[in-house]
Amino acid sequence: MTANAGQLEYWNGPAGEKWVRNQAVMDTSLADATAALLPLANIRPGERVLDIGCGSGQTSLLAADAVGAGGQVTGADISKPLLALARQRANGRANVRFIEADAATHAFAPEHDLLISRFGVMFFDDPAAAFANLHRAAAPGGRLAFVCWRPVEENEYAAMPFAVAKPLMPALPPADPHAPGPFALSDPDRLRGILAGAGFTGITINPLDGIMRMGATAEEAGIQATSLGPTARALAKMEEGVRARVVAAVTDAFRNYPKTDGAITCRIACWLVAARA
Repeated sequence: MTANAGQLEYWNGPAGEKWVRNQAVMDTSLADATAALLPLANIRPGERVLDIGCGSGQTSLLAADAVGAGGQVTGADISKPLLALARQRANGRANVRFIEADAATHAFAPEHDLLISRFGVMFFDDPAAAFANLHRAAAPGGRLAFVCWRPVEENEYAAMPFAVAKPLMPALPPADPHAPGPFALSDPDRLRGILAGAGFTGITINPLDGIMRMGATAEEAGIQATSLGPTARALAKMEEGVRARVVAAVTDAFRNYPKTDGAITCRIACWLVAARA
């Protein structure tokens, strides 16, 4: 079986298409994480940047703004539909390109001054081998900066919908906390060991607490909350009747949520990770 075969199927199927349709919503939802990643990365004019799991391209385009005409940004992802949208958003800009590549195995040139990722590094079948491959993509002294999720229990956007959904679904097998998925790197000690084993040094792992904007109405929040995270992955295997009941129940749960600046919000808990190659 091809490495990361499950992720290739997932991100090139309905999940990838769903992220394309909801690109604007997701960029807004992840604004707190994006705002924290940029100063952590400290992108400089003229740098060569690799954006790992670039998705629909927002972080790559922000990096391209920062490196200027003398720099170059490469966004890498395995999702054809998301890459198509990223190229459309780039609108022919010369200092950013998007490639279809599995960052775990792709033979990147060892030329990148900076490796960045917003929630794109948690989906590797073999994270130790994947980060070793990414280490080889860095120029000597190159930097690594990414944001990933802390444990699911600390992330209201994922924990609450799943708690509501679980009684409405058939029994699920116990989840492997280290399996590829949003929370695979939530254990900071394990994460530090993976990075150190891959050759990275000067590793820092610091918490980021923020909010995710879930939509202006309970209906919008219910759809978004059941379209990402563990609830979405569980529902992908369920029949339509189960999905409809879960969406309705999660929507009802959001009806009592307060709004911030016109949006229903949930708490998010992330790690801000930096290191040197």
